[in-house]
Amino acid sequence: MQSAVGSLNPGASAFPVPPGRDCGELQRDMNQRKKGLVIAIDGPSGAGKSTIARMLARRLGYVYIDTGAMYRAIGWKAKQEGVDPSDEAALQQLCSRTDVTIKPDTSVQRVLVNGVEVTGEIRTPEMGMLASAVSRSPAVRAQLLTLQRGLGASGGVVMDGRDIGTVVFPGAEVKFYLDASAEERGRRRWQELKEKGMDVDQAVITEEIRARDLQDSSRDIAPLKRAPDACYLDSSTMTIEDVVASMLSVCAERDPQ
Repeated sequence: MQSAVGSLNPGASAFPVPPGRDCGELQRDMNQRKKGLVIAIDGPSGAGKSTIARMLARRLGYVYIDTGAMYRAIGWKAKQEGVDPSDEAALQQLCSRTDVTIKPDTSVQRVLVNGVEVTGEIRTPEMGMLASAVSRSPAVRAQLLTLQRGLGASGGVVMDGRDIGTVVFPGAEVKFYLDASAEERGRRRWQELKEKGMDVDQAVITEEIRARDLQDSSRDIAPLKRAPDACYLDSSTMTIEDVVASMLSVCAERDPQ
């Protein structure tokens, strides 16, 4: 089983992108040291990306990387320090003193901020909205992009987010866009939070998801959108097993080995 650890260290990233290199060059380098496919799963909030990506990674023996957790971590830190997500200068300073460490696996991805584990704390609707807010920041996106590319550079990864197939790894061998109706996504998120003992209203959760959709798809930098070469899957009426089976079929076609 493969494993990887990535850390966004202010001032000296563990996975630097050399000056003057473009995405094409990075992709060619990645192909030369491939340990497996790079599988990108994009889609809106609550579509089941994390659950599906984690299961797909487990079936393939790949590493699962949840990029949304990275933005949630920055959002969490911004809240802790009282930083306004719309204040670009303040966010840039926040990034310079924030070390986000990702410890991915095929089951649980641990997230630490300056050595403090926040894996559980960032999984709330509030942190989801904060993640969307800070993702509008050029400084935040630039810093996290380096971490994301570094974690997936050697392949053998399933990475989910909102711009994986369009920005992070536009040359990924396999791309999926996983969707579902807002109502179904609201129901799933409500059920998930209810099982965690949280008292939430399903209608409110659904409206928050619609607001998140608008916020994610209308931002200027790396908006949520389907890559032209992504396989579209609407999971509204599909079981998790059905979705994973469909993805495995596509992956087998792209990597017959």
